[in-house]
Amino acid sequence: MSLQGKAVVFTDRQRVEVHEVRLPAPSADDVVIDVEISWISNGTESSFLRGERTAGDTPYAEGHPWPFPIVAGYQKVGTVLQVGSAVSAFKPGDRVFATISKVEGMYEPYGGHVSPAVTAADQVWKLPQDADPLDYSGLVLAQVGYNCGERPPIREGSRALVIGDGLVGHWAAQTLHHRGSRVTVLGRHEDRMRLLPETIGHLRSGQQDTGTELRRLAEAQGLDILVDTVGDMDAVTANLPLLAHDSHFVSAGFYGNRGLVDIQALRDKEITLHAPAGWNKRRMDAALEGIRQGWLQTGKLVTHRFPVDRAAEAWELIVGRHEPYLGVVLEWRQP
Repeated sequence: MSLQGKAVVFTDRQRVEVHEVRLPAPSADDVVIDVEISWISNGTESSFLRGERTAGDTPYAEGHPWPFPIVAGYQKVGTVLQVGSAVSAFKPGDRVFATISKVEGMYEPYGGHVSPAVTAADQVWKLPQDADPLDYSGLVLAQVGYNCGERPPIREGSRALVIGDGLVGHWAAQTLHHRGSRVTVLGRHEDRMRLLPETIGHLRSGQQDTGTELRRLAEAQGLDILVDTVGDMDAVTANLPLLAHDSHFVSAGFYGNRGLVDIQALRDKEITLHAPAGWNKRRMDAALEGIRQGWLQTGKLVTHRFPVDRAAEAWELIVGRHEPYLGVVLEWRQP
């Protein structure tokens, strides 16, 4: 028998609404969760909202059906309400993180910003005891940054340049730094870069002396790692020449139809290309442990909280960019 829930639904391009939705009856392998906080993926979700992609990393092409209506998102925390007969790892009352959950009547049969959340048990993680739920509510996205930062090998004295001061850029930089690399973030927003740990350097793109500083950095020590977290091929093209021989390029941005890399240009310096995507259990476990240990910093990056009924305002902020923001979350439990 179907259940009823509340969800954030993209009903069309640039249209965000909060709807009652149908949820499938939980199966033996499912966990049902009362959601407390869900964390918006600024880049991916806004890209869907603008109609730039139709699924995952698939860019929209003329003739494709628009992927609406669709339940947005893919990450949240909450409390377990019930578990299926085949589930032994969780019990009612556990505080957990969950990825995508099941819905009915949408373009895709799953989504993130929905409560209660009927979720396959293999997409649920139990939170550490006494954990601040906010810190873990963006775990998939934190894992994306961790994935970027764990890909390249780190040698003694390694230097890394991370393009992008968004959430993935922060977490990629934190991971590289934790592994022993000297890290510089190239960003556009001074307010975001001020949230970086003091041990991570930063440069603001567009400033007159930034290019000179980057060249000086590369000439002095050599750049061993370049990470693009925003899908900026112009920035990639400008900074690839700064990489040393036998270096590493990590590409994690969404490029649409512009993601063309000159393989010969990489071969000239024997540069290794990494193209991380998605999430898996090993990386999710590692990111969760990084948050628990405190070196992967998450909650401090949240700048805005919205009650779920005001979800449209959250995306208006993200898409319209009418004030500074970084981490944006939705709160589901009303006071």
